[in-house]
Amino acid sequence: MKDLVDLPTTLHQLNTQRPIKSKRNRWNVAISEFARLTHNPIRAIVEELNIQPNPSKPLIALSIGDPTTFGNLKPSPETVDAVRQAIEDGSGNGYAPANGHLEAREAVARYVQHQGAVTPNDVILCSGCSSSLDLCISVLGGPGKNILIPKPGFSIYRTLAEGFGIECRTYDLLPERNWEADLVQLEQLIDEQTCALVVTNPGNPCGSVFSKAHLEAIVDIAERHFVPIIADEIYEHFVFPGHEFHAVSSLSNRVPVLSCGGLTKRFLVPGWRMGWIIVHDRDGVFAEVRRGLTNLSVRILGTNTLVQRALPAILDNTPKDFFDDLVATLHVRRGLTNLSVRILGTNTLVQRALPAILDNTPKDFFDDLVATLHRHAEVAYKGIKQIRGLNPIMPGGAMYMMVGIDVEHFPEFETDLRFVEALVAEQSVFCLPGLCFEYPNYFRLVLTVPEEMIVEAVKRLEEFCEQHYKQDNDILLQQQNGLLNQMTLLLRQYSTSGSSESVRITLASVR
Repeated sequence: MKDLVDLPTTLHQLNTQRPIKSKRNRWNVAISEFARLTHNPIRAIVEELNIQPNPSKPLIALSIGDPTTFGNLKPSPETVDAVRQAIEDGSGNGYAPANGHLEAREAVARYVQHQGAVTPNDVILCSGCSSSLDLCISVLGGPGKNILIPKPGFSIYRTLAEGFGIECRTYDLLPERNWEADLVQLEQLIDEQTCALVVTNPGNPCGSVFSKAHLEAIVDIAERHFVPIIADEIYEHFVFPGHEFHAVSSLSNRVPVLSCGGLTKRFLVPGWRMGWIIVHDRDGVFAEVRRGLTNLSVRILGTNTLVQRALPAILDNTPKDFFDDLVATLHVRRGLTNLSVRILGTNTLVQRALPAILDNTPKDFFDDLVATLHRHAEVAYKGIKQIRGLNPIMPGGAMYMMVGIDVEHFPEFETDLRFVEALVAEQSVFCLPGLCFEYPNYFRLVLTVPEEMIVEAVKRLEEFCEQHYKQDNDILLQQQNGLLNQMTLLLRQYSTSGSSESVRITLASVR
């Protein structure tokens, strides 16, 4: 007891005798280098825009890459029923293995057989395709390394890579070749520190679909320089008539590929956050990468929005008796603490439903979806093609279209950002400027909005461009000179013939 009585005195002596190493005298909480380096280019650019829609016209947002925004595209009943069943039977309520439930990985392996031979051990489930890309980039890269990404391209590649101190080198996609990669430039970018080549097919923001021959040429470059490929194939099978999707891995015999996909786009459930990585190893090259991905698979991006939507009802309507009974069962006698735990693995509710979703969703659902988007693309392309100063590029798939701006004919707008701002202010049509994808003098529009909104948007685009289009000075001068020459000729005819009737007829032909 004496020892216990003296304990406070002893502790006080220890505290006063311990040397003070810290010289802090104020708060100075710094962020990590990882956080400092991480940024989203699209968010930075959009936040800079002065978006003030015309109050007399309803806003048409052709900027949002979420196919569910307008409610015209809905998931199949089979997809919804699968989740409903998982909710009812309670099979998705608990934790899952870090790489996902076996039954879910087996379903994915069956679903992606077009990529080549795949087993459940080759599948890692992630919280959406963004999480898949994050794991792939972080397992292959690090400070001092560089990664090759397309331009124009999805901005998240840069967001994910630069946080790790990875340099992003962009290879050009060529609009005059339907957005094929500049293969000569791409190869010139590779050096000893190149850790991965990102191939996006079908493409965002271009809606491009690479041919088999073009993909084989890309794979050939990667093979010659021993560079692994990260294949962003979230839009796989989103291809329009006249085009065919080829998985990069199906064309590679020696180049290892990490293929990223998920439910997000094709199944129209982006909020469910269910993505995956398929590891296509070649000759054991990815043995260490497999272990690294397993280590990293506990990281997660975002939370399950399906549950977020249910959260108000869950928090408001769950009866107190439920908690009382639970506490009594567990013999808990004090409050719960330390609730900020990290979630391991992905959404187990959707994992339990995944086999039914992948196995039972009918082909007609996908065919109808692609046909709808193709029709929307044709309506937008044919309409915009007639507008002076705009050059649309017909996509081969995915959900987007890139439109070129003849900036020399719109001199009042210094950049595509100012063009987009004015378009919103006057016509309430919002598209993402090309600068968001490192490709100025273009804008991207999405094709998932209802068809009548696309038709209305095209009308407003035409009205906007006709109001601001300025003819090139050289062309105007040529037209003026041509008209002057015709008038001179008419005067000569009049002076020689003296016939006012012949001059009248000639004037009518000039008109």
